Amino acid sequence: MNRQQRVNAFKVLGEKLRSLSEAELDEWYFRATAHNNWFTRENVKHAVEAIAEMLKAESLEKWTKDYQLEDSNDKTVAIIMAGNIPLVGFHDFLSVLIAGHKVIAKISSQDPYLIREITSLLIDIEPDFESKIELTQDTVGGFDAVIATGSNNSARYFEQYFGKYPNIIRKNRSSVAVLTGNETKEEIKSLGKDIFQYYGLGCRNVSKIFAPEGYDFSPFIEALDEFKWVSDHHKWVNNYDYNKSIYLVNEEPHLDSGFFLMKEDESLVSPISVIFYEFYKDQDELQNKIKSNQERIQCVVEKEGEIPPGRAQLPELWDYADGVDTLKFLTEL
Repeated sequence: MNRQQRVNAFKVLGEKLRSLSEAELDEWYFRATAHNNWFTRENVKHAVEAIAEMLKAESLEKWTKDYQLEDSNDKTVAIIMAGNIPLVGFHDFLSVLIAGHKVIAKISSQDPYLIREITSLLIDIEPDFESKIELTQDTVGGFDAVIATGSNNSARYFEQYFGKYPNIIRKNRSSVAVLTGNETKEEIKSLGKDIFQYYGLGCRNVSKIFAPEGYDFSPFIEALDEFKWVSDHHKWVNNYDYNKSIYLVNEEPHLDSGFFLMKEDESLVSPISVIFYEFYKDQDELQNKIKSNQERIQCVVEKEGEIPPGRAQLPELWDYADGVDTLKFLTEL
């Protein structure tokens, strides 16, 4: 396959994902949630729609035009996929195949079904991909390079095991939002998508808010009331009840919305059902706080920023995880 054949196949994949019927989505959801009951129908649907949006023809052409994709050495690249949100490893999968390489994907036990369905659709579109894709839940071997995503603990194992190969190894990251105090109620509602989509389990989910000194969170909490649906999930409620009881027992100051908690804390990563917040005096202090944590921040959501409220979970193809250009890495193998 040449570059254009590969790109065209993914264009058609995007079209097919956009045209999935409700019955097909139901089937995907039922099978996916059997392995991970954080994978609700809404979350599976959102993940599929985000990928379909990503695979629009103009986006694929814009993304690939500046890379030397014809000169691939046809390497074999292992991808160690995470399973925290549906299809979280898709961009790596796409990048390896677009670059012309073969992929061996070690799929997560938390998300073993959805990537198989995507692969089946892709091979139907372009049968030559069948020889380029291997999906497994076993130990991978026979590869030339590695892309691995996991926790800080697993990253240490990855670095030890895969360190002798060209690699991209991703650790824990989370996302933050910056408030100025001038946000409208609708903009705060949009930010709620970045907080509550996937129940906050993704690295692009906002788990920490930076707000100006004196900021009143009461209107903020009120604007997020429409996301009360998260409390329909028993795991969310269990986390909410647990964290609330800990804060009460320890007499730790916190804000309680009735379905999520807010706590002033310098940490970036908050527990499920909790949003941390921190105040800043001025822009210099804010930028210093962000800069000092940039190795642990996936993206920054702000009204006038590159990622406005509501867009954190809708990345473009060129919005690379951890800021590492995956496609450049792959074309230089």
